[in-house]
Amino acid sequence: MIEAFITGIVTLVVCMINNHYQQKQTRESSMETINLISYRLKTLEDEVRMHNNFARRMPVVEEKINVANHRIEDLEKERK
Repeated sequence: MIEAFITGIVTLVVCMINNHYQQKQTRESSMETINLISYRLKTLEDEVRMHNNFARRMPVVEEKINVANHRIEDLEKERK
């Protein structure tokens, strides 16, 4: 009877110690995951910001190209 009681207590202590370290590892792993998600979200935000800047500038570039093409056409007409 005493042996069973001691075995039960030892088993309970080992389970508690194991549970403590697993929770600690899970918390650390969760923090790593959160940090990775935060980093990737920041990177994605930067890429979207760059794309939006490009999309905002593109019509200006297209307009400048159109103006340059018209000037070239005018010069070609004058030359003939």
